[in-house]
Amino acid sequence: MTSRRIFTGHLFSTSLALSAMIGLAPGAAMAQAKTKVAAIYTVPYEQQWVSRIHKALKAAEARGEIEYKSSENVTNADYERVMREYATGGNQLIVGEAFAVEAAARKVAKDFPKTSFLLGSSGKPQAPNFSVFDNYIQEPAYLSGMVAGGMTKTNKIGMVGGFPIPEVNRLMHAFMAGAKEVNPKVEFTVSFINSWFDPPKAKEATFAMIDKGADVLYAERFGVSDAAKEKGKLAIGNVINTQDKYPDTVVASALWHMEPSIDRALKLVKDGKFTAEDYGPYSMMKHKGSELAPLGTFEKKVPADIVAKVKAREAEILAGKFTVKVDDSQPKSTAK
Repeated sequence: MTSRRIFTGHLFSTSLALSAMIGLAPGAAMAQAKTKVAAIYTVPYEQQWVSRIHKALKAAEARGEIEYKSSENVTNADYERVMREYATGGNQLIVGEAFAVEAAARKVAKDFPKTSFLLGSSGKPQAPNFSVFDNYIQEPAYLSGMVAGGMTKTNKIGMVGGFPIPEVNRLMHAFMAGAKEVNPKVEFTVSFINSWFDPPKAKEATFAMIDKGADVLYAERFGVSDAAKEKGKLAIGNVINTQDKYPDTVVASALWHMEPSIDRALKLVKDGKFTAEDYGPYSMMKHKGSELAPLGTFEKKVPADIVAKVKAREAEILAGKFTVKVDDSQPKSTAK
């Protein structure tokens, strides 16, 4: 093997040696090196938040880096069972959301110390193998609020969220602060539908806000943009960019990119260095974990002075000269 190592290089010769040891061709050995990943989602793949995780994992699968299995629409009551099945099945990394099943998810992680877990959570990391993440996209949410504040004619903005948990609250507060920066007169009506995926209920809540004068709607949930479109009002998107579906409705969106977090976790798992940590910062703009979507169809419709202010603020955020405040408390309506 010495001459072969000199001729072909250490890495390839080692691969050949391992292949020979287990009776496989080099290609088969490399195929076996794929990291086995499983994901568990309590909502459909197309739901905004989950879609970003699924997209990042599908990209890694397309690159040939991982074997990827996933389950959608898993009930909270069934979540622990599915987690255990995937862990028992030899998956090296399990991804998902633990918000409503924190205790159960953390118990599974304790029972499978050699398996790596990366779950959306409001809690802290749990040594040695339970990492947490969330969409810390308050920076582009602030910028999208600036756009909203500059686009409202009635100075009334409606906001529809899923549940008033920290992950939603901080984005709403950032959005409100951005809107107030460019338009101190703006008032907000805030409502939560107590569901992560109920478009009809979100539409109903939005119609009620429009009836009270809101002409710009913050679409934290699916259904809001549909209502805005039907009534000829404007919407600001969250997590994903839906402007292609609502070209005359969705002005701007705060986008979440899960790739920096997923790619980091996959590398650490592959290197045997995965530990319990908070992946939240990797959703921030400086890590390319989030951004304000291009204005697209609204590029010429947003006032030039607002566009200039947004670009200036964006540059300050990226340079570390402006910090968007994180406020996890439940936002309240300010409209009279």
